[in-house]
Formats: sequence, structure tokens, C-alpha cells
Amino acid sequence: MIKDGRNYRVFSGNIENIKSDNEEPSYTVEGRAIVFDTPTVLWEYDGIEYKEIISRKALEGCDLSDVIFNYNHSGKVLARLRNKTLTLEERTDGLYIRAFLGGTEEGKRMHEEISGGYIDRMSFSFGDYESEYDKNTHTRTITKIKKLYDVSAVDIPAYEATEIAARSSFSVEHDKEIKAMELAERRRRISIGLSL
Repeated sequence: MIKDGRNYRVFSGNIENIKSDNEEPSYTVEGRAIVFDTPTVLWEYDGIEYKEIISRKALEGCDLSDVIFNYNHSGKVLARLRNKTLTLEERTDGLYIRAFLGGTEEGKRMHEEISGGYIDRMSFSFGDYESEYDKNTHTRTITKIKKLYDVSAVDIPAYEATEIAARSSFSVEHDKEIKAMELAERRRRISIGLSL
């Protein structure tokens, strides 16, 4: 999904409560916000699946100066890099987060909802990016993300919203493929002397 110049992606990366040694809540959660090198179907049209992959190298040189953690990419900031309540760790299979949510009442409520299993997915939003498109596999690979804005806990992965936005993202490639097939068919018909 694209909104206000930002791209939003939701994956099935889980977010979980970190248990404390005593009975008091730790208010800390961990999760994986970005999954690397794994195709995700963003849209299906005429039986063709259009996929996207976030390259393992996409975050090299990415501006991670002030990433925030919030809920569904909106509302009050629950943790952030700048005040050290959020940490990010890039591993071979994705970008992992650790967030302390005990600094605000909203964060404490979010912690309870994550602990209770009501919210268990993550998403991320990013700015400008570079990509490559493979028309044979209908797969766009995000090769470089220039700015990461937030990592969010999400209640329901927004595949419907992503699908709507993905239609506009992939419609240019889909139209090119259809036109190329139509042109090839016209050329074939002309070469064998059939009327158009």
C-alpha cells in the first residue's frame, strides 16, 4: 500500500512478549518486521500472481536515524530509536525489533494486547526505494530502501489494502505484458498471412 508517499508492507512476522523473571511485566516485545528474500504475493490478476521480495541487501545505507514503533502505522509513538526504547537488528533472514512499551499508557495497553495474543503481526513503512522487475516470474525485488519510517504492530495483516495498492503498482507491468502478447499475436498472424 502507498499512502502519503510512504510504502507499507505487512508480513507474517510475529511479535511477542518477553517474559520477565518476576511477576511484574517487562513491557518489552520482540518481533521481525521485515522478512528478507521471501516472495510475498501482493496481487493476483487473471490467474497470475504478482510478487514482491525484499532483498537481504535492501537496508544497506538505509536511513535508520529515527525509526518509530507504533500501532497500525498511526497514533501515538510507543517506542523509538532516538530515545533508545526501540532497537533494530538486521539478521540474515530479516530485520528484528525489540521495543520497550512501558513508557506510555498506550504502550502498556499495547503490551497487554500483544501478551494476550490479540495483536501478533508486524509491518513496516518506507520511503524512496529502488527495485528490479522480473517479467517472467512477475516478481518485483526491492533492492534498496532509502528511508525506514516505522515498524508497527498490526492487528490484521492488511493484504486487502495491499492488494488494492498493488494493483496500481503492478498495473504498468501487467499492461506491458498484455500489449507485448497482443503485438506478438498480430505479428504471428501477419507472418502466416491471416487477416487482423
